[in-house]
Amino acid sequence: MDFSFAFTPDLIAVFLTLFVLEIVLGVDNVIFISILASKLPKEQQARARNLGLTLAMLMRVILVFFAGWLITLTEEVFALGDLSFSWKDIILIAGGLFLLYKAVTEIHHKLEGAEDEHGASGSKAISFGAVIGQILVLDLVFSLDSVITAVGMTTNLIVIVTVVVLSFGIMLFAARFIFEFVNKHPTVKMLALSFLLLIGVFLIAEGFGFYIDKAFIYGPMAFAIFVEALNLTYAARRAKREKKPERPVKLRPRYRDVDESVAVAAALSRSKDPSAGAVGLSRKPVAGEGAVGTERAGLG
Repeated sequence: MDFSFAFTPDLIAVFLTLFVLEIVLGVDNVIFISILASKLPKEQQARARNLGLTLAMLMRVILVFFAGWLITLTEEVFALGDLSFSWKDIILIAGGLFLLYKAVTEIHHKLEGAEDEHGASGSKAISFGAVIGQILVLDLVFSLDSVITAVGMTTNLIVIVTVVVLSFGIMLFAARFIFEFVNKHPTVKMLALSFLLLIGVFLIAEGFGFYIDKAFIYGPMAFAIFVEALNLTYAARRAKREKKPERPVKLRPRYRDVDESVAVAAALSRSKDPSAGAVGLSRKPVAGEGAVGTERAGLG
């Protein structure tokens, strides 16, 4: 891994692109932690949420250093014909396959997949330890997502750690506003997931010895973000001109036994009432019930 740090145009572009990508992809982690914490009694919700959020950031940093060490293992492990593979190649291929699987299945579930059943009904009593266990598993999955994406874009460890800590720190205190934007514009989430597909392909190619210039990642990403920004600007101006509210596509919920509406309502709430709930670091519980009679929609 590279520990150097110089303000070059390429490094700045990588930093900004990765920062935006980490924020968009990571906001679900913050919201889902609040969802799981909301299943506990109100007096335990804040403790579970804050512990889960802290563990999520620590897990990301630990995995970054672990991945950085593994990628230095370049000695040949085995060969298949003319192709030789090191632990670095194996990790890159496995990480790329993971991103492809995660992105494709997530897009499918968000757009047309059925809700999954996970465990018992949400009404069943659940212990503090069980919720923390679920949060740890959730943190691991989201952290792998985050770290593999970062390693796929740059080998500069300083940039990766800075982006991971800074982006997650911002999400802790601005999750409500970030989630409101992503929830209002679900195409942004789909665009981020499509970026995972692109990065996954590049990681697999590199694992098989086909080095592709990283500019071929940044270029399409930058162009796609520019086009999406134009689309959002045009849609907002048209809605303002026609005086009609924007109606984004409602993504499907993933889990049948998790009442996402509670955390979503807390995330989108503008109430100043201290009992209104919270999704970031806070002593407040995620209080309230989801809107009655409304159709459930997925996160972001």
